[in-house]
Amino acid sequence: MPLTKVTGIARSEGDPRVERKGPSSLTGADRLARALGWFSVGLGIAELVAPGRIARALGLEHKQGLIRAYGLREMASAVPTLSIDKQVGLAARIGGDMIDLATLSTALRHDNPKRHNAAIATALVVGITLLDVIAFSGTKAAHRRKDSSNRDYSDRSGFPRGPQASRGLAREDFDIPDDYRAEGTLADAVPQAIS
Repeated sequence: MPLTKVTGIARSEGDPRVERKGPSSLTGADRLARALGWFSVGLGIAELVAPGRIARALGLEHKQGLIRAYGLREMASAVPTLSIDKQVGLAARIGGDMIDLATLSTALRHDNPKRHNAAIATALVVGITLLDVIAFSGTKAAHRRKDSSNRDYSDRSGFPRGPQASRGLAREDFDIPDDYRAEGTLADAVPQAIS
């Protein structure tokens, strides 16, 4: 069921109907970051729920606590990756990928009977790291703010006909009510402090 149909269920009498959704403001890098954020949620849940199974599959017995901690890290990095602070979450994911690769390198030893599984996991983490780097650089480029100190406004004017043509227009064009008119100078109108 398309989202436009679901929105019609909750609408009140008289509310406009959503006929179709408009174009998304998300860039490709934003969509990739969102997918990686949801991947982090899934991996984090798996590492929290089944750390023993993952440890046995990779030949990392007695590392269940470490894998569970990695699950918490994945969940923590997913939050900013799915929010507006995508770059923070993606940077955390890249750092986490480096830690994962270091841990997996210990499972690639020759006496590990699950070395083949660890090699596959290492290749997958390298691929995910590449996607994290692509998403990070893409979101950074897409959401870069220009430095306002380098902006040149010399060709702009708040006066469409120039400042000279604008002088005195308020006095000429408007009928100023009598109670708005000040008599004398501004200095006369300001109360003086008595010393």
